Amino acid sequence: MYEYYPLIVVGAIVGVFSLILLIAYLTVRDKKQTLGFERQIGDREIMGRLLHYARPYLPQFLLVGAVMLFTIAYDVVSPFIIGRIEELVAGEFRMPQIYRAMTVYVSILLVSMVCAYIQAVVLQKTGQRIISVMREDLFVKIESLSHEQLNEIPVGKLVTRVTNDTNAISMMFTNLLVNFARNIFAIVGVFAAMLVLSYELTLMILCFVPFIVLFTVIFRKFSRRAYRKVKDCTTDINTYLSENLSGIKITQIFNREEAKMQEFRERSVALGRAKQEQILVFGIFRPLVYMLYVSSILCLLYLGGRGYLENQAFMGQVITSGILVSFYMYISKFYNPIQNLAEQFNWLQSAFASAEKVFTIMDLEPAIQDAPDAVELTTMRGEIEFRDVWFSYVEGEWVLKGVSFHVMPKETVAFVGSTGSGKTTILSLICRNYEFQKGEILIDGIDIRKIKTASLRRHFGQMLQDVFLFSGTIRSNIVLRAEGISDAEVREACRYVNADYFIDKLEKGLDEEVRERGNNFSAGQRQLLSFARTIVHKPTVMILDEATANIDTETELLIQNSLEKMQNIGTMLMVAHRLSTIQNADRIIVLSHGKIMEQGTHQELLKLQGKYYRLYHLQYRREEMAREKTAPSDSSKCLTAKQQNLCAD
Repeated sequence: MYEYYPLIVVGAIVGVFSLILLIAYLTVRDKKQTLGFERQIGDREIMGRLLHYARPYLPQFLLVGAVMLFTIAYDVVSPFIIGRIEELVAGEFRMPQIYRAMTVYVSILLVSMVCAYIQAVVLQKTGQRIISVMREDLFVKIESLSHEQLNEIPVGKLVTRVTNDTNAISMMFTNLLVNFARNIFAIVGVFAAMLVLSYELTLMILCFVPFIVLFTVIFRKFSRRAYRKVKDCTTDINTYLSENLSGIKITQIFNREEAKMQEFRERSVALGRAKQEQILVFGIFRPLVYMLYVSSILCLLYLGGRGYLENQAFMGQVITSGILVSFYMYISKFYNPIQNLAEQFNWLQSAFASAEKVFTIMDLEPAIQDAPDAVELTTMRGEIEFRDVWFSYVEGEWVLKGVSFHVMPKETVAFVGSTGSGKTTILSLICRNYEFQKGEILIDGIDIRKIKTASLRRHFGQMLQDVFLFSGTIRSNIVLRAEGISDAEVREACRYVNADYFIDKLEKGLDEEVRERGNNFSAGQRQLLSFARTIVHKPTVMILDEATANIDTETELLIQNSLEKMQNIGTMLMVAHRLSTIQNADRIIVLSHGKIMEQGTHQELLKLQGKYYRLYHLQYRREEMAREKTAPSDSSKCLTAKQQNLCAD
């Protein structure tokens, strides 16, 4: 009995480690916490949805599977050949037989190498095509979200989903899935070969399989939690960088670099800790599998070597040197795939964590969707009517309260009021950027909820205070890649809105480079390009939201001249704090706290001496005071009538 003591010691050590891990598995709870709008999706559902993207490329995967069998054949056959060579060397040393065995071994090795190359090339091409389709689907989904939904999701989080997370999923298609299957088939093939060679020694190896299964189940729980933490922290730090790099000038102006650095350091430390936890989980699992490998080798050498040296049978079978060598190699090829599975399982959890976040975005239903009976609006006259419209961004906090008005085709209507009165909200509702809660909004007598959103917005041209220009050229920013717009039409639109006065001075004209957000152009120049972009698409209704704010006097005169021309194109809705820019409007609607207080022409509202009258005179006095402050003050200038008389004398 004493001869089995070493085996009992090995079993006791493995049992102790298993008990410790089992206690950890049962005591540590997986917290179902999510970040932002994230939610939990099961591995089975994730795998099913990922395989949906892979289904069109089934022939390529079948080819890879067929090629993979040749690489597995090398792992299964090579130990048997080496064992045979060992027996030939130890027994009858016949070179022809050794040469034949070596030739077979080298041939299988070369075929395996060629097959591995083909497998890698096909997988890379197929995987990149799959990820390209997934990225496009994700981008299309993001484009379909409403303004309200986009405001709730940080830009950095969306960038992470489209880039980092899809890259992690790419690893699964180009490497993980096939190699995962390869390792499983290799384990099965090696196990079958061991059974054929010596079922007695194979039964001894099987004693360690339950521990492998136990360690894998425990690792699965901890690795997924660790990878979810890494993904959440990565998203958090990307979101922070996206926001703060965009506003870094404000940080510098207010000398807040140290405070922002501290905030970034906290997020960086959190990401580092999450990475350390991930490394710790993997660092425990792989050595445990290696411990099982070493334990099985010790048992093999002890039982097999003892039987070979003492010429004793093990469970009725005589152990030869060839069997001992072959089994030594088979154990290595049995545990290597298991260790590879551990690493691949690590990456697979990363891919699942990324896929969970990508599918969470894809599962978002757009807040604004076309009704089943929505119609295509091919033409539009430009008649707009609000009927008792109520709207709130936050439930219970009404921004618009029973707003009603009627705009006739080609009428110019301006909205004025204090900040937060609902002016911009009205313009957003007309374009159906948000869904109102009560009332009706009619376009040419049709409820906008009965019109397809794309066809509705096709007839609108929006010019906002904060003009966004894309990286590219002036021409590409005006046409926005729309087909059928000629250079002549682009130049005519630029001339119409007076944008040609600065474009013609540029070295490359319409092909002048536009840097990120158009930061190589002034605010006024960007606004004129926005006007040209709107005109060239020939809208029926033009919307101007503070389009003349924050620009110099010279550019304002150009814009004012452009606005007078544009009033002849179609219906125009304007929001402006500078009341001087809307005096020629056909009608002015005055808003306060989400309600219409008064409406009429400029002169009619002045006669009423109501809210518009007070706003106008308050702004007029401010402009007068500003002119007085900027007027010359030295003794050679005459500021008052009395001073003028003195100067005249």
